[in-house]
Amino acid sequence: MTALARLLFGRRARLRWIHLILGGALAMPYVLVGSVVVGPLAGDADVFRSLSLQLASFAFGLPLAAITSLFPLTRPLESGVVRWLCGVEADRLAYGPARTKGEKGRTAAWFTLHLGTGGIIAGMSLAVPPFAAALIALPFVPALRDERAGLPGVLHHPWALALTPVAGAAMLVALAGCAAGCGALLARWAPALLGPSPEDRVAAAEARAADLAVRNRLARELHDSVGHALSAVTLQASAARRLLDTDPEFAREALAAIEDTTRRTVGELDAVLGVLRDGDAPGTAPAPTLAADLDGLLRRTRAGGLRVTATVTTDPEALPPLVSREAYRIVQEGLSNALRHAGGQVAVALRVDVLDDHLRITVENPVGEAGGTADTRRPGGGHGLRGIADRARLLGGAAEAGDVEGTWRLHVRLPLKGTEGNRTTPPGRDPETYSTDTA
Repeated sequence: MTALARLLFGRRARLRWIHLILGGALAMPYVLVGSVVVGPLAGDADVFRSLSLQLASFAFGLPLAAITSLFPLTRPLESGVVRWLCGVEADRLAYGPARTKGEKGRTAAWFTLHLGTGGIIAGMSLAVPPFAAALIALPFVPALRDERAGLPGVLHHPWALALTPVAGAAMLVALAGCAAGCGALLARWAPALLGPSPEDRVAAAEARAADLAVRNRLARELHDSVGHALSAVTLQASAARRLLDTDPEFAREALAAIEDTTRRTVGELDAVLGVLRDGDAPGTAPAPTLAADLDGLLRRTRAGGLRVTATVTTDPEALPPLVSREAYRIVQEGLSNALRHAGGQVAVALRVDVLDDHLRITVENPVGEAGGTADTRRPGGGHGLRGIADRARLLGGAAEAGDVEGTWRLHVRLPLKGTEGNRTTPPGRDPETYSTDTA
């Protein structure tokens, strides 16, 4: 009984009943227009005193409702009302104006169904409760049994009079059942008539994919930039603390590197967060590149005590801008892994060269007691190698990482052809002979 009462009179049933009453209210103007037409056709009869003429006016008004449903706001408004009053999930409804013929046809069918069903339930809601209340009160109010009330003769029998309260209560329950049933049917049909079309679903999927791509890009940028900065600053501060008394000059260099690292990281963080701010450009500061920022990256990394040997046998200025940006982040993450997990006393070898129209980046460090990588030695794993692999894959390249005979090796290949802003060696410079070797 409790479940039945909740089904007929629960909060959801009441909200759906309100939805039907709203449909009946919306149907009234169309019924009035229909009565203007039906009245003269019926010989100027009083439409509101004849149930058949009222039904004819109602039937005449529904096609008018279907025509007016073609206004652009009909589907968004109906979807919003259905979502809040009928309990339909938001992602199963479309909130944009109907554009195609199919969408307009389904919207017209829904609007006509809503107004038609709502008009019937609203009419029943106005007529049934007073009559049911009169039946319930009939045995207890003698004035209601007056001959002038025009009651059927059977109600003057005691047994019939005793059953009138039961009949009145049954009528109210039947009304609630009709309202609950119609509300449930409308809630079930709403996704089919007001739901997104295949074109809407494709557009929504593309929008979600674009949003996910932006979020992944932001996650990679924050991980690589902030993660590297925190690792570098931690080691630099640790080295400065240890050597503050014995080597003040090194401590000053480490503190200067901390200042430079944090300043650059704040700028990069502002650039990344600019994507999330309304009205800001996707970057308020230029993204770091291999050509412009590799030397600073190596200097800040060495200030933390890590011994880095860098061999660059190609001109970074000759790289396409996109490749240069992604290569910088890959080198940064490779050095971050070494900073976090190889230890400050381990030598790291970095090599950047070009072979077969591919930029090759190799980072190596010995694997010992303190060796390893961020993704293999940290409990629970990390996201560094995954981010590197994502960057390489987006450019059509590949990334490999693993232990090779006691040496941890990260090797990345990025294609130079077919990338944005692709440009070859600057005039007068041979990429095969341009090299630097810094330690």
